[in-house]
Amino acid sequence: MTSRAFATRPKDPPSASSPAEALAPVRATLRLEGAAAAASAAVIYHQGAFSWIWFAVFFLAPDLSMFGYLKGPRFGALAYNAAHTYAVALPLALVGLFARQPGLLAAGLIWTAHIGLDRALGYGLKLPTGFRDTHLGPIGRARAL
Repeated sequence: MTSRAFATRPKDPPSASSPAEALAPVRATLRLEGAAAAASAAVIYHQGAFSWIWFAVFFLAPDLSMFGYLKGPRFGALAYNAAHTYAVALPLALVGLFARQPGLLAAGLIWTAHIGLDRALGYGLKLPTGFRDTHLGPIGRARAL
């Protein structure tokens, strides 16, 4: 094989200059998805004629999980992520819906709205390296959507 064969090899497609730039469209999609989840939960909450006072009272409740960071970043990330996953909030809402338990439905919707707004604002699931490190990119540093 001659060196000439390597000279005619097609070039790789152009790529983003950094992994962060390459992930920007994915992050934007995840943030849009969060906004859709928050809006959907709020609309369903409204349709259920639930109290907006209770919504306001409990909306920030999942953020109490940040106290887990007092035990360190690994435990803090575990606690925060457990309180900020749709895998718990949505089933709670569904149990409330199908069991005709309006309190559970309302709690699940408030929880879902909180998670969705967090994601829309760029606050993702935490990595064990520290609170500012998330699956949506670092918090508090310049970044693309």
